[in-house]
Amino acid sequence: MKIINPKFEISAVKPAQYPKNDLPQIVLVGKSNVGKSSFINTMINRKSLARTSNTPGKTRQINFYNIDESFYFVDLPGYGYSKLSKQEQINMGKFIEDYLENCKNISLIVFLVDIRHNPTNDDLLMLDYIKRTNLPYIIIANKADKIAVTKVDAEVARIKEFLGLSFSILLPFSAERKIYTENVWNEIEKFL
Repeated sequence: MKIINPKFEISAVKPAQYPKNDLPQIVLVGKSNVGKSSFINTMINRKSLARTSNTPGKTRQINFYNIDESFYFVDLPGYGYSKLSKQEQINMGKFIEDYLENCKNISLIVFLVDIRHNPTNDDLLMLDYIKRTNLPYIIIANKADKIAVTKVDAEVARIKEFLGLSFSILLPFSAERKIYTENVWNEIEKFL
């Protein structure tokens, strides 16, 4: 997909702040520091539209990126970041849940996990939650650049088995190598 004019549109914590149009929304979920912002930047071939950080927990609101007035990438705050206070975690959980349950424009959930590790308990809870939304989803095994190319397929198969997935789409991804981008676009475009 050729992206011409992507832009950050708005950060939101309540429905009144969501974009007021019917563009499809591709929602990114995953734990803090799994690489959601890098995923966005790689997919749209930009270096820094979505702000990246080595410090987990930087995204504290729902960020809407308007992609050529045709759809949104929606970056949800990551979970599993322990430096947030209990109250901050509860508040964040509420507005994320409210968004996932009430937004009518969600076309696809893109669930990112780290290819190097077994999914965490938080990842398993999130996958269970995603399944209960009855929304379409794909899983991205991110950070494939951190392992040898020859091991990528085996790691994807291992994660798929660990999650007990038989029919779900699970694709490798690397913001560094950019060799998997076309496969991911092919899946996303089915939902736009």
